[in-house]
Amino acid sequence: MRDWKSELDALVAEAMAFALKVEIGQPRPQLKEVIDRDGVSLPDYGGSERDQIRKRVESFKAHQERFMREREEYANSLLRRIRPITKA
Repeated sequence: MRDWKSELDALVAEAMAFALKVEIGQPRPQLKEVIDRDGVSLPDYGGSERDQIRKRVESFKAHQERFMREREEYANSLLRRIRPITKA
């Protein structure tokens, strides 16, 4: 049987060297401007990855809350229209 641990270690070292080379060689583009479309502004994701994740989660939560409010308002409007019909 071949020495699989040394082969695995060599593979991991090669992968890490490649990852570092790619990370150093090509910096990630950062979004710097906020785009305003129909009153909806897209957030600026500049900064650390933790800040980016936090901003995206906040944006997602706000979006979901808006959907919940719209669904509740629609359901309430339907119930208001149906109640007089069912009471008769």
